[in-house]
Amino acid sequence: MKINLAKSAGFCFGVRKAITTALETAKTKDPVFMLGDIVHNEEVVRQIQNAGIKKINSLRRSKNKTLLIRAHGCSKKTLKRALKLGYRIIDATCPMVKEIHRIACKLENGGNQVIIIGDKRHDEVQGIVGQLKNPVIVIDYPRNIPLGKIKKIARAGIVVQSTQKLDNVLEILETLRKHIPRIAFHNTICNPTRMKQDEIKAMPLENSVMIIIGSKTSANTKRIFEISKSLNKKSYWVSSAKEIKKMWLNNAESVGVTAGASTPESSIKEVIAKLKAIGPA
Repeated sequence: MKINLAKSAGFCFGVRKAITTALETAKTKDPVFMLGDIVHNEEVVRQIQNAGIKKINSLRRSKNKTLLIRAHGCSKKTLKRALKLGYRIIDATCPMVKEIHRIACKLENGGNQVIIIGDKRHDEVQGIVGQLKNPVIVIDYPRNIPLGKIKKIARAGIVVQSTQKLDNVLEILETLRKHIPRIAFHNTICNPTRMKQDEIKAMPLENSVMIIIGSKTSANTKRIFEISKSLNKKSYWVSSAKEIKKMWLNNAESVGVTAGASTPESSIKEVIAKLKAIGPA
């Protein structure tokens, strides 16, 4: 059984930078806090906690405390409140997400109704919404387009959650173009996500079985799995090597392996080792 590992499997630049920033910040004398998890991966979260960074649910008046902004970013309101309460800010927001913030603000300042194509409850999307002064329309799937609101818009500026599936975005955009006279569209799906999606459109057709590694809370891993499953029914989403079942690999000539952008290298290595133990590569 041949094992084929995707070139893009695992950490993207933004996640790697955020984790490096967090671990360096943890070495300082002052207590370090974070509103939520740095990325959507349980193993990485444990690593950050073991380094001494504490997760909190709300901000309190503080002295000599540091607030680490997660890879997904945060709202302007949260940032201002943290500074007012006395926190030192270390910003580990992914640079590509920061670029989406910049574009969204520019679109709003230019008189556009800002529309975000993305998951409404996702931390990144909430952070983008939190950069803007006016109400924002967030659309996750074509079936959920609020046509009543859309038909009233004369000018729209559109940005995309960095980990969205391109096919989903294009389908939504096609409908919006039919109802909004003027649209400024910015495809802000990040390059690592595009690379992962390009690979996952080919690998399921080239391998008997696909293994996708990542947390069940990871949006970009979910997208990869959805694409893979649509092309190869023998696609399996696992958080760790422990979840792999030998029966999945019965009569498999090859198995393709990829991983979400927040999946650490250690998880990938464990999966590869498990596959080799089941059937020699």
